[in-house]
Amino acid sequence: MTLTELRYIVAVARERHFGRAAEACGVSQPTLSVAIKKLEEELDVKLFERGGNEVSVTPLGEAIVRQAQTVIEQASAIHDIARSGKDPLAGPLRLGIIYTIGPYLLPELVRRCIDMHPQMPLMLQENFTVKLLEMLRTGEIDCAILAEPFPDTGLAVAKLYDEPFVIAMPAQHPLAKRESISAEELKRETMLLLGNGHCFRDQVLEVCPEFARFSADADGLRRSFEGSSLETIKHMVAAGLGITVLPQLTVPRDGQGGSASHLRFVPFSDPIPTRRVVLVWRRSFTRYEAIAALRNAVYACKLEGVTRLS
Repeated sequence: MTLTELRYIVAVARERHFGRAAEACGVSQPTLSVAIKKLEEELDVKLFERGGNEVSVTPLGEAIVRQAQTVIEQASAIHDIARSGKDPLAGPLRLGIIYTIGPYLLPELVRRCIDMHPQMPLMLQENFTVKLLEMLRTGEIDCAILAEPFPDTGLAVAKLYDEPFVIAMPAQHPLAKRESISAEELKRETMLLLGNGHCFRDQVLEVCPEFARFSADADGLRRSFEGSSLETIKHMVAAGLGITVLPQLTVPRDGQGGSASHLRFVPFSDPIPTRRVVLVWRRSFTRYEAIAALRNAVYACKLEGVTRLS
């Protein structure tokens, strides 16, 4: 067997499709299929079930794919070790980041990395937490910036910062001039939420659980609207369609949002809800200096309103 064949079976297991796997590997589908068939014949096992439009991995295939991924990582580590003898930070670092952090941290983080470590370019991937964890497992990315909690996957974890939540509302809202607002006071408001799949949606619903479902009271029907991004929701709030809860770093640094003064951001009263943002990576990843450099670059960012963690 060859490393190329192992990369092919890992790609098919990830994509669940021979055509997409071949495209990801930069080869034709017949080339990939022949190589996998050859490997199956060599091992005398069936790795994949071919049926319909989707490919599934056999139980024995799952174990072989996991081992193949380990072998690929170890082979890559040989190159990393050789490279680190010259410069521990040389070469790109593949970083994943969730949607509710990326737009607000990456612009400054990328600039900091370029200034501090120009020999270590960041290759970026934005996605949901579940997808990034899968990409870490399969070696598609080296590390990820996530918000806790997430499933325990045996990853190494370094704390970055605790980020408080704030309430965003139209500038003319009756609560807009308040110094702070309690979660209890939000129960009678129309709350705009992110859609399913975003971990921040779940964190907001922990603060305001009554918005997890449609409900009725004496004032009529209260509804939760779902948006695809925090920026979309902020525009909806500015248009007077409701209020929302946001992470601190989404608040513009001049305290205003949208155009002119359409939004107001008001802190929560104690206890203030927060989320913990962390850097995670596979324990088998050998470029410890690159992880440390990335963490230091995060700490070099302004991160206004958050609590840095060491």
